[in-house]
Amino acid sequence: MPTAQIGTARRWSMLAIALTATLFANVFINGVAFLIPTLHTDLGLDLAQAGLMSSLPSFGMVVTLIAWGWVVDLLGERFVLTVGSALTAAAGFAAATADSLTTIGVFLFLGGMAAASSNVASGRLVVGWFPPHRRGFVMGIRQTAQPLGVGLGALVIPRLAEQHGIGGALLFPAIVCAAAAVVSLVGVLDPPRPPRAEAPAADLANPYRGSSTLWRIHAVSVLLVVPQSVVWTFALVWLMSDRGWTAAGAGGLVTAAQVLGAAGRVAAGRWSDRVGSRLRPVRTIAVAAALTMGLLAVTDAFDSPVAVALLVVASVVTVSDNGLAFTAIAEISGPFWSGRALGTQNTSQLFTTGVVPPLFGVLIAAFGYPAAFALCALLPLVALPLVPVDADSTTTTRGGVEPPR
Repeated sequence: MPTAQIGTARRWSMLAIALTATLFANVFINGVAFLIPTLHTDLGLDLAQAGLMSSLPSFGMVVTLIAWGWVVDLLGERFVLTVGSALTAAAGFAAATADSLTTIGVFLFLGGMAAASSNVASGRLVVGWFPPHRRGFVMGIRQTAQPLGVGLGALVIPRLAEQHGIGGALLFPAIVCAAAAVVSLVGVLDPPRPPRAEAPAADLANPYRGSSTLWRIHAVSVLLVVPQSVVWTFALVWLMSDRGWTAAGAGGLVTAAQVLGAAGRVAAGRWSDRVGSRLRPVRTIAVAAALTMGLLAVTDAFDSPVAVALLVVASVVTVSDNGLAFTAIAEISGPFWSGRALGTQNTSQLFTTGVVPPLFGVLIAAFGYPAAFALCALLPLVALPLVPVDADSTTTTRGGVEPPR
């Protein structure tokens, strides 16, 4: 089928595949965090060591995100989603059958290297098949993959770990990533893009030269991802160790919070479509994140039951900006640079996500959870003046091909 003739239903199927592949990749990437109680309690690792183990897929992603972006720019979304998901599944199966924590860690790192493919390719797939006035909404839907992947992992992985150990728990992300590879191979259709030889020089130019906009968006996203990472990584163990919840109860609450967080991303995307800016809403979200994390720190310090409710609120607020920044970067960088620009965005965020768990594990062990939550409240305030609100990516898109409406 010629790409120009793709219908509305097929475009939405591209969104569904992008969402599914990225969701399952995030089960692998973030699912190890839900093994922290098992690693900490049953295997004797301290929180810093267990947090480091949970970060290995993120560190693996940091190594390859820009490279996957280059491959997407060169070979297309279908190739990257299929091959990347298959390699992630292979690493997951290898980790599940490994006989030592060191070997498991190696395969978690390799799986993260492969899983990076979905973040870049799925974002490009969505931006390429939808017009600007819908991109905030549909990218918000695509961005639900991360909280939904975390929620699915929280619901399934702790129970599998209790019943079948770490190996049995790791089979789950391996199986779903294998399914994503098959779906991507069969269903993905690369979006239209003008031939490079016919594109104007301005569209081929490096968007990082002569402008600080993309760099500022990357910096803001790094600062805002720290509270998100802390909430995701330590919510389960905080509920179980400090609040006395069971694994099933804590996993259920984390899953519900992630579902609400997914809805928050969709709402933020729709909001950006309505106001005609991806970045002005980011500033409001940063203020809300600072307030929420500050209140969480205070209520947890006084052992108030309100802290649990605020944890749920934080799970929603701290993830709401991700899709907005991701969409803005894809629109600003254009079809010839968006793969690498999105790879750079994810590299900076995921490197931060990788270093946060061990560092905050040390902080929590020394000073407790309230201190960690209080630090998370300060970083969004630092991000506020960096948001480039004058960069309106919804009305100025570099060299894009407008898909059929």
